Order: sequence, then C-alpha cells, then structure tokens
Amino acid sequence: MKYTIVLNRQFGSLGRQVAQKVAQLLDIEYYDRDIVDATAKKMGVPVSKISDSEESHGGKFFGMQFPLGNGSSELKDQIFDEQERIIMNLADKSSCIVVGRCADYVLRNNENVLNVFIYASYGSRIKNCVDVLDLAPEEALKRIKEVDKARDAYHMKYAKYLPNDMNHIHVMLDSGTLGVEGTAEAIVSVAKKKFGIE
Repeated sequence: MKYTIVLNRQFGSLGRQVAQKVAQLLDIEYYDRDIVDATAKKMGVPVSKISDSEESHGGKFFGMQFPLGNGSSELKDQIFDEQERIIMNLADKSSCIVVGRCADYVLRNNENVLNVFIYASYGSRIKNCVDVLDLAPEEALKRIKEVDKARDAYHMKYAKYLPNDMNHIHVMLDSGTLGVEGTAEAIVSVAKKKFGIE
C-alpha cells in the first residue's frame, strides 16, 4: 500500500531534519526542494524564479520567505498549479514524505495521508537557528518571524487555512521536547499504526 506523510513546520523547529530521518527509518522517498527543481524544469524557468538563489537574491532563506518566488501573482499561481501536479504524481508513484508546499491541501482527497505539524518553543527554535543553521541570535529572531509569516500567508492563499490548523492535522509534535530522532521515531510509530506497516 502506498502512503504519504506530509510535514509542515515552524521555522527553526528542524522539521526538515525530522522529515529526512523519517524517510530513512521508513525507507521511503523524501521530497522537499526537489519539487522546486522539477517545477522549474517543467515550466522551463530558472529555479531562481521559483525559489531561493543565493546569487540573485542574496540569502539562502529567500525561498522560505517567498515559497513561490517574488514574481507576479499570475506566475505564482502557475507555479502552484505545476507543483500541485508534481506532488500528486509523486504521491501516486510511491510511498513518500513531502515537506511543506501545501501538500496537505493538495492531497486532501487521498485516503492514505498522514498530516504532521512540527513546532517548538521560541527558546528551542532560536537555539536550533544558532547551533544548526549558523545564524546570529538577532538574525534568528528575525527569520523566525519572517519565515513563519510567509509560510502562513502562502498556506492561507492556496489552502485557505493555516498550516497549524488542527482541523487539518493528524499529529502535532514538539521537536524541542523530543529532539530530531525522538520526533521522527514518534511519527514513524504513528505511521506504522495508521497504515498497517510491519
């Protein structure tokens, strides 16, 4: 049986690292930035038009603040439509975990989906930003605010609800309490029960 785990997260909660660990533990595909690459290829536009480009946008967090680039609204809608098709095809192809990109909304009609939201306290998130993402504390505070706001706006625009809306989430976990390994193991445990994985 094919299944998909969708993981949304607060900035600094190390959701990406958790997702990578889940993919490893369950031996399933992991999709994140590859969706951006595939979208760019399909649309015949540079990746910098869609997501982060250090050279042209001055910072590796550009794509987190502007998940669909900073172009026109029409272009953003076209990009979202293409990403939607790609996510649906990936979920149809094999079991996988997808990070962000409104995949919970895109796959809302799929039965075998587990929607997860990863959060952490401000203290934990700032520590992660400093220790793992190599940000200065003041920059960490700024990025937490900016990226969370951008992700909320993106999700609201296309899904019409916030990424942490409990009406659309099956599991919420505090990575600051459990750590990356513990959080991943908890998700794996729930997935095994939900999908009947041996």
